[in-house]
Amino acid sequence: MRMHSLAAAAATALALTSPAFAQDGGQLNVICSVQAEWCNMIQTVFAKTTGIKVNMSLKGSGEALAQLIAEKANPKTDVWFGGTGDPHLQAAEQGLSMEYKSPSLPQLHAWAQQQAQQSAYKTVGIYSGPLGFGYNTELLAKKKLKAPQTWADLLNPALKGEIQVANPASSGTAYTMVATLVQLMGEEKAFDYMKALHKNISQYTRSGTGPIKAAARGETTVSISFVHDGPGEKMQGFPIETITPSDGTGAEIGSMSIMKGARNLDNAKKFYEWALTGAAQEMGAAAKQFQLPSNKSAKVDPRVPDFKKIKFINYDYAKYGASAERRRLISRWEKEVNSLPR
Repeated sequence: MRMHSLAAAAATALALTSPAFAQDGGQLNVICSVQAEWCNMIQTVFAKTTGIKVNMSLKGSGEALAQLIAEKANPKTDVWFGGTGDPHLQAAEQGLSMEYKSPSLPQLHAWAQQQAQQSAYKTVGIYSGPLGFGYNTELLAKKKLKAPQTWADLLNPALKGEIQVANPASSGTAYTMVATLVQLMGEEKAFDYMKALHKNISQYTRSGTGPIKAAARGETTVSISFVHDGPGEKMQGFPIETITPSDGTGAEIGSMSIMKGARNLDNAKKFYEWALTGAAQEMGAAAKQFQLPSNKSAKVDPRVPDFKKIKFINYDYAKYGASAERRRLISRWEKEVNSLPR
């Protein structure tokens, strides 16, 4: 069964129970920072079930935050859905998002509720996903290399020019990597590590999903990525596997925020409540995205990484989600790492 027919079936089922169906429910402006197929599915299903027209623009979390800052005086966005939590926490801190305490909070995992509390209820966790490595099994075999198991394994000289990661200035994935390494190793050692790693990087991509797509297609051997982006590539027949480093890793808490000054506030709240339901969160897996949903009742697809088997650091979301800390670390990375020759 094709994915869009799954979405259509879900939409029809939900539509039958929706009193607002087929009425003009007005509109809603959403920035969506998850993968396109998932964005399209929620856009279609929510519109069909509520009669609310969804105008959706797709942007990585770093770019989304930049747009929201730019339109602060005259907000055009109602809801920001998905993308790493750090920029959502920064939006909260900068007064770009509004406080909204959802009645659904008790249905969510503790980490999602904590995200809401830390932001004074200006954002909420909708999924979580661990940071790790993607690798092309055919290229590794051809180069007679073992799959990387630890962060140190990425410094292997045989991987020179064979690794891709995104740029932390534009990508929440890559900023999660910087913040993870700083917490895992201490800041000085983390920057020494990233300088050494720089020699093996062929490209810093703009978006966080770029590197794993490149690894899947044989354009690079290894990627530093969220590992939930791997199974969807594998389902398309690409020779890609993922692993989380055994010495410890961080995870993103993908988040959702209602923007301050939202022009379609009632519809924004309707969307927010709908997006927190187990049924809406299961659409992630239907769109071949395998993060862990935040609603405890959502069915967890077997391809979602098993969090119990991963060594996580105690990631300080409040500290590393603060604007000043993010700015400082990215600026240090630009100066000390990105400026180096390769």
